[in-house]
Amino acid sequence: MKLPTLNWPRFRRRRAGKRNTGSLTRRMIGVSALWIVLLLGLGGYTLDRFLVSAITTNFDAQLENVLTGMISSAEIGPDGEVFFTRNAVADQRFLEPYSGLYYQVSGAGAEPFPSRSLWDRQLRVGSAHTDNNIHTYDSTEFPDETLRIVERDVRLPASQTRWRFQVAQSRDSLDEQIGVLRRTMVRSFGILGLGLIVLAALQAVYGLWPLRKVRREIAAIRSGNKARVDERLPREIAPMVEELNQLLEHNEVQAEEARRHAGNLAHALKTPLTVITNAATAKAEDLGPTVIREATTMRRQVDHHLARARAIGRRSSAQARAPVRPSLEAVERAVSRLYDNVTIDLAGDRKAAVRVERQDLDEMLGNLIENAAKYGGGRVFVTVSKADDMVEIEVEDDGRGIPEEERVSIFDRGARLDTGKPGTGLGLAIVRDVAQIYGGTVVLEESEDLGGLLARLKLPASG
Repeated sequence: MKLPTLNWPRFRRRRAGKRNTGSLTRRMIGVSALWIVLLLGLGGYTLDRFLVSAITTNFDAQLENVLTGMISSAEIGPDGEVFFTRNAVADQRFLEPYSGLYYQVSGAGAEPFPSRSLWDRQLRVGSAHTDNNIHTYDSTEFPDETLRIVERDVRLPASQTRWRFQVAQSRDSLDEQIGVLRRTMVRSFGILGLGLIVLAALQAVYGLWPLRKVRREIAAIRSGNKARVDERLPREIAPMVEELNQLLEHNEVQAEEARRHAGNLAHALKTPLTVITNAATAKAEDLGPTVIREATTMRRQVDHHLARARAIGRRSSAQARAPVRPSLEAVERAVSRLYDNVTIDLAGDRKAAVRVERQDLDEMLGNLIENAAKYGGGRVFVTVSKADDMVEIEVEDDGRGIPEEERVSIFDRGARLDTGKPGTGLGLAIVRDVAQIYGGTVVLEESEDLGGLLARLKLPASG
């Protein structure tokens, strides 16, 4: 049965699209636009309330001035009617029928005294309350226009009647002023908001433009045209680019180490494989021992390079941290079971910790302490101390030690001073290589206290 084929580029794009969380530029523009609209909306509403109140107050003040002038110039005539001694209502609109500006004076038991502009209509006089102070309100008592009315009750001299003075004006002019104001505000705030959003968009696009440069640089690195990001970028992005370049350098170093280890392992396995092949081709009589001997050699090489590869892989963790004392105690228990005639003493800083993975620390300490127990005279002394940014671990034994001229060559792979005891000869080589991977060192010296070998391991301190 033929299986359907996948369009891999499209499939990868689809999968990559699922991981996409949206455009950062659109997010910034969207948040800015939302905030601008919210602020302009609240500001516009507040300003609208303030200006409408100011216009209405000014409108009412004009009516109150007319009302005050009417009251101050009003007197009672001989026939009990109200008349004005001064020209308090000189506005021509009071004389034009249905002009939109009206007045009326009303009292109990007396005919209302209206302006000519009311013509055949009268203002409604409410008796449910007394207006000792000026009372302002809107009225819809005329079906064709809404009125703004100010009124006040006054007792005139030489009269026992409480007279209500009313001045009314159509709200059309007031509403027209408010409408003009609001249209102007909407246009002004709309233009302002649009300008601010455009400004935010330009700022977002321009501000994020260096990130597009970084993306192009990374694409050039991926295609092999560049090795590093070398564009000059703003100081806010420069640290990120520097970290990226350091990451690229770190990856290159790791890749080079991997290639070197692969080449070393291939070179190390080539000779044993050639010996086995030649012995098998020649049908040598010692084929079996030859295979065993060369297989043992290949196993040592494989173990060594695997240990280095594991250390390099674990080194990439920037949070690597291992306390020394628990690792020493674990190794001491394991070695004591193997060599029950050996006494292992631990001393020094109990809180020291190193920037090394626990597995690698156990492997280094295990090799050093096991060598001391195997080749020593029965006593092993381990001391931990901290100096500056390094932790120093000294492993001493009471054995024969190693001559000074051989303390460097003993670190070579497969080098062994005592071939009569089991082992691969890779312990010290592994300790040296793993310590170097973490930025540490290991050296061999003579123990002044026990007289045997002293292995001094230095590793970067943590915390």
